[in-house]
Amino acid sequence: MTRGAFGTQRRLIVNADDFGLSEGVNRAILRTHERGIVTSVSLMIRQPHAASAVAGSRAYPGLSLGLHLDFGEWRFEAGEWKPLYEVVVVDDAAAVAAEARHQIEEFRALVGRYPTHLDSHQHVHLNEPARTVALELSRELSIPLRHFSSEIAYCGDFFGQTKDGVPVPGAIGVDALIAILRRLPVGTTELACHPGECVDDECEGTMYRGEREEEAVTLCDPRVRASCTAEGITLCSFADLAAATQDVQ
Repeated sequence: MTRGAFGTQRRLIVNADDFGLSEGVNRAILRTHERGIVTSVSLMIRQPHAASAVAGSRAYPGLSLGLHLDFGEWRFEAGEWKPLYEVVVVDDAAAVAAEARHQIEEFRALVGRYPTHLDSHQHVHLNEPARTVALELSRELSIPLRHFSSEIAYCGDFFGQTKDGVPVPGAIGVDALIAILRRLPVGTTELACHPGECVDDECEGTMYRGEREEEAVTLCDPRVRASCTAEGITLCSFADLAAATQDVQ
């Protein structure tokens, strides 16, 4: 597919990360698909609520399911990144490759097909050796890899913290999201989001907690969808994009 396939259209994939992290995250993601603008999700196949997430998604056949490669999670504390948990040592190329392929097969076994797209928790795949591993998998499966698709621009602006976990007031409010929509370029853009309901001890220890609930409210606000319409933005999923690619070939 070439960018010219859609002329001067602006197409937007709104992808919710961390599907399967908790029941609260699952509920919020499905709600933001049903009532808001979320079109695709990235599943954390290793998390305890992955099966529940997939079961819930079956009521929404238009929702694309990708894989959120999960090698661990880190918190920024006292000026340094400290592990909340580690699945593998991310500097061990063999371990990363084996774990990534394991997660692909676990995804296929649970969902019944391969993922529509690929990315990773906390963007671990931007660094080696996960980068090479993820690029190889995306080529083998012919699916887009976040940050590395020539056809899909990535936007991570809808996030309520700095890279070091400092809150950014207003960054995930309705006005901020509408501003993001207004400056979308021509072509296809993936906008990442992290909606959730963090109740009781769900999401305990993670850096991103209360912001998830604010994101969920914003993504379902009718002014956001109205802005998409006013801006001439077409909401689509990764599966929609793949189908359109086949149509123009």
